[in-house]
Amino acid sequence: MSAHHNTDSIQHLYEGDQSKLYSGVMAHHSDIQSSESKSQVKKIWKVFWILLAITIVEVVIGMFFSYSIPVFIRNTIFLALTIFKAGYIVAIFMHLGDEFKGFIVTVLIPLFLFVWFIIAFLADGFFWLRMNNESPARQNIVNSAPAPHAK
Repeated sequence: MSAHHNTDSIQHLYEGDQSKLYSGVMAHHSDIQSSESKSQVKKIWKVFWILLAITIVEVVIGMFFSYSIPVFIRNTIFLALTIFKAGYIVAIFMHLGDEFKGFIVTVLIPLFLFVWFIIAFLADGFFWLRMNNESPARQNIVNSAPAPHAK
């Protein structure tokens, strides 16, 4: 007997008209005053306040302290806060924080390798650009070029 005709299975809700999935048939909490619903709302507000506080810190640093803080320190602060916000959003809203450690590592290792890949290629490109511009052979070509005609 297939799962399509089995009334004990929820598979029939996923086949055909999927509006039943979103109409409350599969609602986890039917009572919005339940402790489960209240804890979910409390968790959402906690996430909101944390992200708001980080964003306010970023805006205040950018508006009032961007010229008084050395560039390297300012950029490091912004990078750290941005990475924290991105990680927090992924952990909470994309539910990566609820997954098994092995799955988290499987997602994060390629991400870090990709970021390293971008940084490595940018560094290599800047090295070759600097080397090309500072090359003695290039300086000889630039110095031996005919001067433009003055009118």
